[in-house]
Amino acid sequence: MRDIYLLLFLIFSIITSSQSTLKGKVLGKDNIPLESANIYFDGTTISTISDANGNFSIKYEPNANNILVISSMGYQTEYLTNLNADEPVNINLIIAKNELKEVIINKHELFTREQKLKLFREYFLGKSNNAKSTIIQNESDLRFKYDKEKLIFTASSEKPLIIFNTALGYKINYELVIFEIAFNRLSINSKDVIKNFYGGVSRFEDIDNSIAVVERRDKSYQGSQIQFFRNFAKKEWGIKKFILLNDNNSIDPLKRFKITEKEDYVKVDILPQPKGEVINENLNNIVASYHIAYNRTEESKITFLTDSFYIYKYGNNSNIEDILFSGKISDKKVGDMLPLNFGTN
Repeated sequence: MRDIYLLLFLIFSIITSSQSTLKGKVLGKDNIPLESANIYFDGTTISTISDANGNFSIKYEPNANNILVISSMGYQTEYLTNLNADEPVNINLIIAKNELKEVIINKHELFTREQKLKLFREYFLGKSNNAKSTIIQNESDLRFKYDKEKLIFTASSEKPLIIFNTALGYKINYELVIFEIAFNRLSINSKDVIKNFYGGVSRFEDIDNSIAVVERRDKSYQGSQIQFFRNFAKKEWGIKKFILLNDNNSIDPLKRFKITEKEDYVKVDILPQPKGEVINENLNNIVASYHIAYNRTEESKITFLTDSFYIYKYGNNSNIEDILFSGKISDKKVGDMLPLNFGTN
C-alpha cells in the first residue's frame, strides 16, 4: 500500500510540475499599489485581480505562449510576453490619456448607424445560432468610420466590449484592437465585401456550465480553428477529423508539412509544393494553399503566406496574419469563440 501511495504522489508531482504560479505586483500613479486590477491570459478563462497591496498570483503554463494582460480603470492596458515564473512581474501602469472623441453627426452620411451596427455584428459576432444568442452590452461605445475613397469600414471602442454569449455560457471582455472591412464598391452590403479582419484581447468568464451549454460548447469546438491546429500539431488527420485536399483528392499532410516537436511548442515547416498545386489567389507571397474538410462535410480553404510557423499548447500559433482561412471554418466568429484553454484542464 505504501508503494501505491508513493506512486500516486509521484504521478501528482509530475502533473502539477507542468504548471507554475506567476506572481507579481501592480502599481499606479506615484507607485501606489493598485487594488482590483484585472490580470488575465488573453483568450482564456485564466484570470485574477490584484489585492489591496497590488499583489497577484495566477496559474501559468509556459508552453501555452499566451499574452498576459494587465488592466485597470483609468490606466493604459499592458501586454506582457516572454514571462518567467521564477521572476516576479512588477508593473507600473501609465495613466490613460483622457481623449474624449467627439461624436460628429454628418447629415451627408450614406449609411445609418443601425446599418453599420448590423454589418459589425455580422462580421464580429457571426451569423450562427450561437451568434444570434450573443449580445454586446455596450454597443453605444462603438465608433464607426467609412472611408469612401478607400472603401474601407472600420470600428473601434475606447472601452472593452462586454459580450454575453448565453448559448455557450460565457461573459467576454473584449478589447477591440482592430476591425476592418474592405469593399469592392461603395456599399455596406455583405455581398460586396472582399476581405475582413478583426483582432483584440479577450477574457472569458464562465457564467453557465449546464449540460445543454456544455454540449453546445463541444459542438462549437468541432471543426474550429483551435481543433484544427491542435490536430495539426499532433499529426492527427482523418475522415472524422480534418483531411487535406487538392482538387477533391486527399493528400498526405506528412508529405506537405514537416512537424518538429520542441519542448514548449511544435514547429511546422511547409515543404516545397509540387508545381502547379498552389491554388490561385489574389494575394502575394503565397507559399501553399489547400482545401480542408472536417468530417467530410464542412469544407474550407487555408492559405499560407509563410513557410514556417509554431503551434503552442492551446492551439494558438505564431503567424495569425500569415495563415488565412475561408469557407466554413472562417464562419465561426466571436459568437462561436471558445477560450483557448477549452478542454485542456
